[in-house]
Amino acid sequence: MITETFLRRPRGGAELAADVLRALGVVSIVIGGIHWGFVEVAVFALTLLGMLVPRFLGLRPGFDIAVGGTLLVAAWSGVFELYTSIDWLDIVIHFAANGLLAALFFVVAARTGVVPDVAAGTPSLLRSALLTTVFGLAAGVLWEMGEWAGHTFIDSDIFVGYTDTIGDLAVGGLGSLLAGLCIRWLTAESRWIGPRTEAEREEAPAHLGVGPAPRN
Repeated sequence: MITETFLRRPRGGAELAADVLRALGVVSIVIGGIHWGFVEVAVFALTLLGMLVPRFLGLRPGFDIAVGGTLLVAAWSGVFELYTSIDWLDIVIHFAANGLLAALFFVVAARTGVVPDVAAGTPSLLRSALLTTVFGLAAGVLWEMGEWAGHTFIDSDIFVGYTDTIGDLAVGGLGSLLAGLCIRWLTAESRWIGPRTEAEREEAPAHLGVGPAPRN
């Protein structure tokens, strides 16, 4: 299912735009390796990993583009040290990125049966918002731990501090709450290819790579 969804060809300009952003993620890794060093390459590699998740999950193009664009802006802002020169940028990025990642975690949890799938009409809007907020807060804690580890063991120029950490967690939690309130829209128009019966596989288009199995 995951492989079939990931290999599905883009249909329409929005899906193609999302894939173009992923291509820019690959280019960013190359540029990071040429002009900077290990830290930048690692940041761009993690960024690309996050950008691939929406394609594996078959999420709606608008959600896909929002994730890819936000993560790329976040990564490049760090490389050019814009967070220290633009005071409000850190708040905006944490609000948007934390919210979008929280929604991604919710979708993964729903697909694996950890939480009810909103596509099936459950859970309620309030419950889905609370669950998404919890996922977002957990992701925010991991994010801040990563920043601390980077500052302590890799590059002391990575800014960390009590006020910054608490502020980032609070803003990220608000972004996650908003994402939870919008989770039904974010998960609508899914491109996810679910389990197929043998008859459906016989009829599947060849470009999906899920045609009939070879006969002995």
